[in-house]
Order: sequence, then C-alpha cells, then structure tokens
Amino acid sequence: MSNDKTKEDKKNVFTHADKIFWPVEGYTKGDVIAYYNSVYKYIIKYLKGRPESLYRTPNGIKDKGFFQKDAGGDAPDWMAKYPSWSESVQKEVNYLVCNNKASLLYLANLGCIEMNPWNSTVEHPDNPDYMIIDIDPSEKNTYDEVIETALTVKLVLDKAGAVSFCKTSGATGMHVYVPLGAKYAYEQVRRFAEKVAGLVCDDLPSLATLERSLSKRGKKHIYIDFLQNKIGSTLACAYSLRPRPGAPVSTPLEWKEVKKGLRPEQFHIRNTLKRLEKKGDLFAGILKKGIDMEKCMQRLGT
Repeated sequence: MSNDKTKEDKKNVFTHADKIFWPVEGYTKGDVIAYYNSVYKYIIKYLKGRPESLYRTPNGIKDKGFFQKDAGGDAPDWMAKYPSWSESVQKEVNYLVCNNKASLLYLANLGCIEMNPWNSTVEHPDNPDYMIIDIDPSEKNTYDEVIETALTVKLVLDKAGAVSFCKTSGATGMHVYVPLGAKYAYEQVRRFAEKVAGLVCDDLPSLATLERSLSKRGKKHIYIDFLQNKIGSTLACAYSLRPRPGAPVSTPLEWKEVKKGLRPEQFHIRNTLKRLEKKGDLFAGILKKGIDMEKCMQRLGT
C-alpha cells in the first residue's frame, strides 16, 4: 500500500463498531467494516471511479434507512468527489467516489451496508460500462420463477450474440449484466435493454411484464426492469452486502449455477470470501471488451 493510502487509513476512525446491525444474527457494524476490508480487492473494481449513491442504515436493518447523494461538508478531504447536476433537486450534487480501501471503509462506517455505484465512471459519465436487466419479482413469485426468467433473459441475449453475466441481487431478484466497454450513450443502451425486456415478456407472457407499478401488475408478475440504464441510476454492486435478514451478499454466479433450487440466502457475509477464494471473481467480464450493440440489435430483428 502506498504512503498516501496509509495516511488515509489512519484518518479513518471507526465508531460504534459493536452496534448490532442484525438483531437476530447478532452481526454488528464492525462485522460490516470487517467484511468490506476482507473483500476489498474483489469489490473495488466495481466501485472505483464511480459516483456513489449512499444508502445509509446507521441503526441496522430494522431501521428503514435513507438515501444520501450529496456528500455535504462532512466528507474527508482525501475522499474523491464528483459534482453532477441533479434534475430532481435542481442543484449540483457532490457525489462521493470510492477509489480505495480507506474510502470503502469510510462508507461502511457511515452505516452503508450496501454499495450503490453508477453504471458509468467519472471519466465517461454519459457512457455506461454495462447494460443491466433487473429481474424484479412481485410478492407471490417464487425464486424458481426468478431463475426461469433469468434464463430466458440469457436466451434472448444469446440470440443477440451478447455475452452476459448474472448475479443475485442479494434480495428477491437477479441482475443480468452485458459488457459495453463505454462505447454507447445511456439512451442507446436503454433502447437495447427495452428490446431485450420486451422479447423476454413475449416468451413468458404469463410471468414477465414491463409494468413497473406493483398495483397494476399484480402479485404474480415479474417486472423486467430496463430503466436502470440511465445516468445516476444505481443497484447494489457485485459483492455488496444487503440490509436484509441473514446479511446476504449480491453474488455473481456461473450460469450453470442458475437452476431450480438456487436460493439467494445461500450467499452471505460469512461465506462470500471463501467462495471468492475458491472460484475467483466471476463478474470481471462486465468490465472487459464490450459487445457490438448494433449487430446485437440487428440479430433481434430491429
């Protein structure tokens, strides 16, 4: 570690490490900090250079928590920040950017159980590094139905000639990513994602929907969310903890693992590092050479 990073680490003062974040399991804020310290070398590539939407749960998972996008005046000087105009609040927002271990542990100490980076970096903010299909089940859906939907997404992407990578959301859904190499604007990517989502719904008419509203889609339809492909939109990244019972982790999978019987709670704070040491980083491909999106669109008939 460089001298600069050593100085940054020394500036991190961890507070209330013994605070219980998971009342049933007994996991503490200190366990969150220790987890991120242990997986740092794997998770940092999905955070570095990316503005972060902070979801803070400083009182643990029983508290609703809150989102914070603007760093405000409390963030340390050594932590990177990225100014970006926000249409929703009509002002410039200074996002925190997690570029090193000290920054990651600083966020954990703020009570950020999960990490939510942008799809693009500060170097090319208008061009995402990947496309995301967010498989979002309703109340009555089973996880086996989520798996069926994810495999259908893969089939559509295979037809398009697009390589894809899958991970559990760490909650009830799944995320499918397609590498883009930052070659396309968000609007182009959203159109491709919408085409893929529509074809999935065509293949699974009784299960999948493009209806975002829970009240309108009912309790038995899985929403194929293509709208995550816009600037500033965030999801929990690979290897992020989630503030849910059992301390689950959003975990990359081999496609052969995506089969009936898989459950997201299999992957959690206590076994993620061991899995990483055994299988390596299964998600690294999302940051490598991107697909030719125009050719993929043509193969899908557009």
